Amino acid sequence: MRRITRAEVIIVGGGLAGLSAAVYLRRALRDVLVIDEGKSMARWEPDVQNYLGFPQGVDGADLLKRGRSQAARFGTRFARDTVRWAKKCRKHFSIRGEGARYQADRLLLTTGIFHLPPDIPGLKPCLGHSMFFCKDCDGYRVQGKPLAIYGWRDEAVEYALGMLLYSHCVSIVTDGRPCRWSRKHANWLREYHIPVYRQPILDVGRKGAQLRSLKFEDGCEVEMEAIFTTRGDVFHTKLARQLGAALDDLGQILVDTDMRTSTPGLYAAGCVTPANCQMIIAAGQGATAAQALNRDLFEESLKNHQLRAFRHRQVWTRRVVPRLRKKSR
Repeated sequence: MRRITRAEVIIVGGGLAGLSAAVYLRRALRDVLVIDEGKSMARWEPDVQNYLGFPQGVDGADLLKRGRSQAARFGTRFARDTVRWAKKCRKHFSIRGEGARYQADRLLLTTGIFHLPPDIPGLKPCLGHSMFFCKDCDGYRVQGKPLAIYGWRDEAVEYALGMLLYSHCVSIVTDGRPCRWSRKHANWLREYHIPVYRQPILDVGRKGAQLRSLKFEDGCEVEMEAIFTTRGDVFHTKLARQLGAALDDLGQILVDTDMRTSTPGLYAAGCVTPANCQMIIAAGQGATAAQALNRDLFEESLKNHQLRAFRHRQVWTRRVVPRLRKKSR
């Protein structure tokens, strides 16, 4: 039988939310284990320009490396593993990974999200350079450029309207899919003079990672210097579902203001929750979850008298009264 690795708090996911939580929990002297399979979406961002404290921008992979180093500095333990199964027992969580088994008093899920990229041949090298998922993150960097919104639903229309603040030349490409937007959204497209290209996209023109054009099935080639996708997201909530946590209609884990889920002792933070999926918001949610977890564990230690036993050991093994210095005459 494989040995079980125990921790007060286990964090599943080593992205910005998980690492931020680990820093706060270790500085609160909690025993913390981060189980990470190394697939944070931050790796996809070669130039993060809106993370506070990096005025020249920072590579997402470097940001993860810095966060991991900071968490390790305070004593966070790490396990490289993929968690397949989790169960809530009466007093702990039982977790099974591909490589080991784990047990924790509290569990924090920072398992994140996967943005579905456009299914366009030749576009992959543009990821993070001229192909983006988030207008809040990257609209600023494409100001004045001809750009495309990839999608065929109401969301694509609203995305295109929002991008007009950054560029005068915004189009929608449906890549051969039938348009599924409402009559109201169709009227907006006409009102705001946003062209729609409905043909399947066969290829792209690019120079290195810089998109130059989109090539359509009908032989038309349209100049485009950036593309934003609204194809959809996949939320990594398998463990939350196994543990009975409530999800919203999109599949995100529902949490309160302290990042607690509907399952006692289970917390969630970052892009797997309904928060706006931004790195700095994920890090902030991780810190919020960590502080709530620390309070939760402290209150439990009072309730079950663990703190009293801890203090008893201190009294018998440490000096608990400060030295008294006599006044000099």
